[in-house]
Amino acid sequence: MLTKGDDFPLHQSAEPIAFAGTDRNFYDRYFFNGYAPDGSIFFAAAMGFYPQLGIVDAAFCVLIGGVQHNLRASRRSAGERLDLAVGPIAIRIDEPLERLTLTIAANDGPLTGELHFTARHFPIEEPRFTRRNGTRLFMDYTRMTQNGHWSGWLAVDGRRIEVGNDWAGTRDRSWGIRPVGASEPQPPPQGNFHQFFWLWTPCNFADRSLFFHSNDDGEGSAWNRRAVLVGGASSNGGGERHYADPGFTAEWQPGTRRLTRLTADFDRSTSLTLTPSGPLFAMSGLGYTHPVWGHGFDHGGLDVAHDSLSEAERAWGNPLAMHVQALVRAELTDGDRTDVGVGVLEQLFVGPHAPTGLTGLMDPAA
Repeated sequence: MLTKGDDFPLHQSAEPIAFAGTDRNFYDRYFFNGYAPDGSIFFAAAMGFYPQLGIVDAAFCVLIGGVQHNLRASRRSAGERLDLAVGPIAIRIDEPLERLTLTIAANDGPLTGELHFTARHFPIEEPRFTRRNGTRLFMDYTRMTQNGHWSGWLAVDGRRIEVGNDWAGTRDRSWGIRPVGASEPQPPPQGNFHQFFWLWTPCNFADRSLFFHSNDDGEGSAWNRRAVLVGGASSNGGGERHYADPGFTAEWQPGTRRLTRLTADFDRSTSLTLTPSGPLFAMSGLGYTHPVWGHGFDHGGLDVAHDSLSEAERAWGNPLAMHVQALVRAELTDGDRTDVGVGVLEQLFVGPHAPTGLTGLMDPAA
């Protein structure tokens, strides 16, 4: 089962690259987002490999004029790990950890484009995520995250939009174990998704980047939490300031589980305030929790599809809009210095979370 990857020093075991450990839920994934300086356009893309399932899938979405346009594609991989194209969606690694190109070729949907990502700094490595549901391994993965600038163009329904280097965004790479593909025939007794509290907040400032995330249990104890402040210049990880256990407070939109404000305190002199400033992006466009286009589903060969979600369809209560990213105004206070920038507040809240008042499985915040 030799593939192109076997000619690169990438092996992690005595097996060929096509074989990734023993867990059927192993995945290897790219994620991107980007936004216009005025927040009027937001786009996101992803590509995921599932070696044990023999599947690779991808998606590209653009939120413009209140409508989220989604393009999705899936194919069987035959074990090949270096073919970074799924139907019309392709990724090219121009310079590892520095520059990548995302191409959306003409298709029967409304989206096309060629977008170039240039990193602002060396990627940060988030702490390894390991979580069990009882005796069952639920998650075990690593993610590296990196802010950058975009250039190139995209088009929606034939309207071409030039993307200048004043467009910012974030990309990440994650790999390891998550639930993927068809549902397990015998899930853990308490279920796979009975409680999950997730915040992820990459922010861009003029000459710095800030990353904060938290995975909490129902009592509010963090099983994975970290904040990192890094300078804008690429520096092989130099200049990073890590905060191991920040505290945060949440303010809720009444009758929902959506945030209207998040404040995080990293130490006595460093804090972050995030205020949503635009429409919400539904992560189901990229396959997250989607009932048909979920990650690693087998579509029987190459399959390409597109749809859209109106603003009303992305309102609270639609299962396709439980997991969202919100463009935010970010205010960073660091001693006597205050920076104002832009970022993304990703949020997925299932089950209780005592410190913020969440109860039940999906009961709205009080």
